[in-house]
Amino acid sequence: MVTKEELFRPWTVGQVAQRSGLSVSALHFYEREGLITSVRNDGNQRRFGRDTLRRLAFIRAAQSVGISLTDIRDALDALPQQRTPREADWTRLAEGWRDQLDTRIEQLERLRDDLTTCIGCGCLSFERCKLTNPADRLNVEGPGARRFSPGTPRPER
Repeated sequence: MVTKEELFRPWTVGQVAQRSGLSVSALHFYEREGLITSVRNDGNQRRFGRDTLRRLAFIRAAQSVGISLTDIRDALDALPQQRTPREADWTRLAEGWRDQLDTRIEQLERLRDDLTTCIGCGCLSFERCKLTNPADRLNVEGPGARRFSPGTPRPER
């Protein structure tokens, strides 16, 4: 039988890694990024609250739909007393992230559509290339595949 003390005892980084399926190095990274927190015991070892698993699930779910770690951290920081996210928090945040995801989907669809026109040019001329030379802005610099050289900036779309 599990005692009440054992039930609320903080976990080691190894225990959190085992329960979450994440590597110890990933947990250290998330902690450095301010996404999860730990306390140190008398032996200076990290200890995590059991609510860390819910935070990790929240982080992984948000990452899986393309939300940046910066946006995830901002969302977690905005929670009252930096508590662990609840279902209502996810619903509210998902609504806010929806516009961001819709914009990204539109950009990817445009990229996909532009990619099919790229094949016709053979990258010998940027006259028609919508990926590296939208609206033939590089025409003034002359012909050739200069934009694929290392360190050359991409033109603005």
